[in-house]
Amino acid sequence: MQFKFRIATKVFFGEGCLNKNKSEIAGFGKKSMIVTGRSSGKKSGALDDMTKALEELSIDYIIYDKIENNPSLENVADAGKIAREEKVDFIAGIGGGSPLDASKAVAVLAVNDIQPVELFNNAFDNRPLPIIAIPTTAGTGSEVTPYSILTRNDIKNKMSFGNDDIFPAVAFLDARYTESLPYSVTVDTAIDALSHAVEGYTNKRSTIMSDIFAVEAISVFGECLDNLLTNKIDYRIREKLLYMAMLGGMVISHTGTTIVHGLGYPLTYYKGIPHGRANGMLMAEYLKFNYEAIKDKTDNILRLLRVGSLDEFGKIMKKLVNTELSLSEDEITLFASTGAKHRSVAQNPRDIAVSDMVSILKNVFKVW
Repeated sequence: MQFKFRIATKVFFGEGCLNKNKSEIAGFGKKSMIVTGRSSGKKSGALDDMTKALEELSIDYIIYDKIENNPSLENVADAGKIAREEKVDFIAGIGGGSPLDASKAVAVLAVNDIQPVELFNNAFDNRPLPIIAIPTTAGTGSEVTPYSILTRNDIKNKMSFGNDDIFPAVAFLDARYTESLPYSVTVDTAIDALSHAVEGYTNKRSTIMSDIFAVEAISVFGECLDNLLTNKIDYRIREKLLYMAMLGGMVISHTGTTIVHGLGYPLTYYKGIPHGRANGMLMAEYLKFNYEAIKDKTDNILRLLRVGSLDEFGKIMKKLVNTELSLSEDEITLFASTGAKHRSVAQNPRDIAVSDMVSILKNVFKVW
């Protein structure tokens, strides 16, 4: 038995955890940049809580609230330039996966005068600034991962960079910050978290340790499934979803993802499908394609979700994503060839060719 296990983030979980543990912030420096989206931080209450904590600790701060959905290299370069000019000591990311991922890039760019595309080299002369992560969605688990997913408009796709230095130093997980989310975002992000657990559990890099967290995350999703289907999502369910998302992040920190993400990224870039929703569209077909290689684990996933078959699981995912999409033959070819270049292909449970990806996409989407 061999495995490597590391989670470098100190996590505080529960209602009011930021206020109760704000002293954790005091040692990071005298000036912070808060990296957030245009509205999520404010609507959730997390931005107000963070600025209050900083003021009580006599820490100066600036707010960068221009992070896009699926942030581009140009977006993080702008924020990084300001952080460098303002000589901030640490970064506080507030929001869903986009602001949290962006905050990691900003933490690197604030102390490394490099071209944004050089982020993908994954090695930097100067260690990134410390990062505080406050998620306002329950999905990406970025608060406990060493990854940052950014949009590259030059290659028309999303790419990740990361190393252990961009693990957030501290994360504050408070389900109150997810209560303002619309139903569709709650569902999409929950599916993203499930996808992380399922992909991590079934891919070639899974370990006995990562499987522990994956099984727990899948089981918790199963406990929440009826509530997600019926839109009966109270604080108790939101707290479970936030816990599940954190677990999913811990899983992929050690395993990475699979072709679900590799094929999902072009759906997001070209068709505007939210990331978690794209994963939900593909997950059942992914499990069907790989079934013979991961039969025992797939059967266990269905058991944990309280679902009788992969066909039933596919119907449930279809109901949750609630999106019909048709693709042209050219789009199918493009998305399959794009997916084949993604690093997740190497982690797929069985060998997969571009032609297999074409078949998966044709099984999922209507073709015109």
